[in-house]
Amino acid sequence: MTPEPDMTRNMFPVPMKNMVLMIIALKGNIHGYEIIKEIENITLGTWRPSYGNLYPLLNKMVEDGLIKPHEEHHGKRKRVKYSLTDRGWRYLEDANKLAFKGLLRIIQYHLLLREKLEKRGYAHETSIEILEEYVNFFNEIWKILKNKQTESYEEKTGEEKKGD
Repeated sequence: MTPEPDMTRNMFPVPMKNMVLMIIALKGNIHGYEIIKEIENITLGTWRPSYGNLYPLLNKMVEDGLIKPHEEHHGKRKRVKYSLTDRGWRYLEDANKLAFKGLLRIIQYHLLLREKLEKRGYAHETSIEILEEYVNFFNEIWKILKNKQTESYEEKTGEEKKGD
């Protein structure tokens, strides 16, 4: 079964505002069309927001001081690219902290749901590619947590933590 666009869009626990800010943070100066393409990529090609949805949101984020527009001129054509302001970076920092707090809970719920689906005969065996993605994802989280643990130790003791 191919997921429906609304199903894919709604399965992401990140509001569109946060997703757009994250894309701008990761890509740097970026224009609206590139943001739309990134969202389409994130949602595995099943959702592409319209310009009528994106540009009012971008304008609101400019008004709120989260992003700033930069005009570029290519001949007679004007293109507006966006970058984060300091306020946008602080907003993303708070949103990221909240996302990390909820990440474990979301994963736990998905694992419980998978068990139920398997018991009812709906779930199929997970492919090796998806399992490898999970392992890579958790390895990245592990690195972040180990770095944070090391930073915390160094702040408390004033000395570098030796290897494990």
